[in-house]
Amino acid sequence: MVRRIVRTRLPARGGAFELYAYEEDTGGRVHLALVKGEIGTASQVLVRIHSECLTGDVFHSLRCDCGEQLDTALKRIQAEEAGIFIYLRQEGRGIGLVEKLRAYELQDRGLDTVEANAELGFQADQRDYEAAVSILHDLQVTSVRLLTNNPMKVSELQCSTIKVSERVPLETQPNHENANYLRTKRDRLGHLLDLRD
Repeated sequence: MVRRIVRTRLPARGGAFELYAYEEDTGGRVHLALVKGEIGTASQVLVRIHSECLTGDVFHSLRCDCGEQLDTALKRIQAEEAGIFIYLRQEGRGIGLVEKLRAYELQDRGLDTVEANAELGFQADQRDYEAAVSILHDLQVTSVRLLTNNPMKVSELQCSTIKVSERVPLETQPNHENANYLRTKRDRLGHLLDLRD
């Protein structure tokens, strides 16, 4: 599904990574994998599959927990001997940036994130993880400890040839802006979150 097009060094604040870029065979989207350590010799590699969120990842929006999850996941991977952070270009649970911003407008009027997507004609979550599976295959990883709260990611990987030996929680501290969003993720999307209501 994807082909590797670039491999380079990425020195970052939290430590050094090898950065891989992968282009989809159809559609041309480019996904990234940040690799720490010698993954070929590691078993049950700690892996985060993170979907792009421009507003959270770059602008540190408080509406979601994406930016905090990104930062926390990179720190946790850096604390391991080996790990992989996969950055999938599927903004807004797969509906794209502009449609996500339209969904924000609807949320400002009182809809939750699932209702807003439905109002725009989308499913609650349109993402898929086939590109991540292809990237893991290219990196010759067969068993992972998956850093996620989303059981859909676990089940999609388990339906592939990638073994998920453990789901590692990645919870963040709710704030006044994203508390309802996180409750919606838990109650309507099945995310495994330990929230105090």
